[in-house]
Amino acid sequence: MFMLRKYILLIIFCLFAVPSLYAQFDDPVFEKVERSERAKFEQMFADISWTGQGLYNSTTIDRIPTVELRSRLQAVFGEPTQTIGDLINNRNFRPGKAVQFEYWFIIDDRIPLMLLDLDGPFENGLVYVGASRYIDMMPQVKRTLNRMLMNEYGELASFSDYFYSPERDQWYLVEYRDGEFNHEAIERPASLR
Repeated sequence: MFMLRKYILLIIFCLFAVPSLYAQFDDPVFEKVERSERAKFEQMFADISWTGQGLYNSTTIDRIPTVELRSRLQAVFGEPTQTIGDLINNRNFRPGKAVQFEYWFIIDDRIPLMLLDLDGPFENGLVYVGASRYIDMMPQVKRTLNRMLMNEYGELASFSDYFYSPERDQWYLVEYRDGEFNHEAIERPASLR
């Protein structure tokens, strides 16, 4: 009788546990935060403890040039959530905070994720930050993003961004046009004065 109860409990456990196990491996759904939604996103996740943990495992997107990733992100998600043009006129802006672009996401309607480019066209990969309470989900989130950018869509889209390199004390126009990547040293753009 004891063994029968044990098997019944095991069967009941499996019936309830299996659906949740499958749910862990569903592809996460990415909703990009638009420029106009930045304040709402920041308010919604004001109490989040941000981390890169769970996002360190290397994937293909960590080994290709950031400028190519910018083009792939443009093809899949459209314009960035934020660029240097959105930041430079803030009172607390410092050159060390210069980015070329940022994409912000809400994953599965509850998990915040930010992709940041910190060294413009001069590096590979991106910087990833997510909510510390969802560290266990971040590897799947990154694998899905990798697949979206490299396999499912795999396209390159035209874009044009400005980037300021504090290390070089130089402005750049960074583009993908007519099948060519380019970063050209320029004077500070008049629109960013």
